[in-house]
Amino acid sequence: MILEMVLWEVPSPVRGSRHRLKHSLYYGNESVRLVGYDNEAGKGDHRHYGAWEEPYLFTTAEQLFADFLADVRAIRRRE
Repeated sequence: MILEMVLWEVPSPVRGSRHRLKHSLYYGNESVRLVGYDNEAGKGDHRHYGAWEEPYLFTTAEQLFADFLADVRAIRRRE
């Protein structure tokens, strides 16, 4: 399994986000994302949980990491 957490500070918010942090958090294998959080331009902050996608309310980087890792732990308990 792959667990990758990347966070960049950017000069201005990514289109659709209100903060200056670009993020890409991934848990899965080479071909299947099980959990993902990102803020793709135009979509803003959102999370992927299996095939499900929903908006994510970003508050802080620390909370982002905590929420992502909680989702990873939940998936791992079911595996």
